[in-house]
Amino acid sequence: MNTNRDLSIAKSKRLDEFYTKMEDIEAELKYYRKHFERKKIFCNCDDPSYSNFWIYFKQNFNFINLKQLISTHYDREKPSYSLKFLEGMNISEDNPIRTNLEQNGDFRSPEAIRILEDSDIVVTNPPFSLFREYVAQLVKYNKKFIILGHINAVTYKEIFPLIKENKIWLGQSIHSGDREFIIPRKYRGILKNAKTDESGISTVRIKGVRWFTNLDISKRHEKLILYKHYNPEEYPKYDNYDAINVDKVADIPCDYDGVMGVPITFLDKYNPEQFEILGDSRYHDESDVANDINVLHGKILYRRLLIRRIQ
Repeated sequence: MNTNRDLSIAKSKRLDEFYTKMEDIEAELKYYRKHFERKKIFCNCDDPSYSNFWIYFKQNFNFINLKQLISTHYDREKPSYSLKFLEGMNISEDNPIRTNLEQNGDFRSPEAIRILEDSDIVVTNPPFSLFREYVAQLVKYNKKFIILGHINAVTYKEIFPLIKENKIWLGQSIHSGDREFIIPRKYRGILKNAKTDESGISTVRIKGVRWFTNLDISKRHEKLILYKHYNPEEYPKYDNYDAINVDKVADIPCDYDGVMGVPITFLDKYNPEQFEILGDSRYHDESDVANDINVLHGKILYRRLLIRRIQ
């Protein structure tokens, strides 16, 4: 089953309605409770009528001691609305404060940006096809965030420098495999692996999903245990760059001090106190031009990160 093919189709056709399941939200957000305390949370890509992000924060508003929760509804055709809870409200009995918008609720609209500026932390699943633009906005307004994206986003020219400079890192709960998203029924005839259960809910599985954040989590400080030792036969150098190739993160040698090319899934184990990210196989040596150096015995390998152990 090619779950990445469906993601490619969705991006090309701008099919951006992928709704995160509650179990995936709960599994990640439990690591950030100290960050949420007394904060204003903004879900700016989540229809509050059925977003599990909205439901999660509504149900846990008092438990995690939020100051404010706000979500904007997006409507492609007409002006939309936002819903908001404030501290002091009876979350279980009071209706949220509804505010009619003059615009359609798009995260790029001036109204949504004003809400963003007043918020502390953004938590959402932004459109896969707009991930670059979405992250650029968060960086521009210096916002803390926890968002879902695809692991391949780390190779984007606009995203990789943020990874390298430790301004963005991967979240805590997802390290491999695929995740199931709820989708509109109209997607069923477009996405090849979409399915519908007995209750009529349509879903599709996407491989390579990751959480992206700039909030500190314990995983960033866990040291990767290295047990293998360097030898030139097992770790050949690239044909066109002075770095050794390491095919698996678990095989990173514990005693090599030079530059190493590792899979991008290394970021699942990345500790900035243990390793330095120097570049990747396309953007390296302070260059932003496409100049792949991951060639081994004449064969071009999949994208690599260039790293070095910190002494």
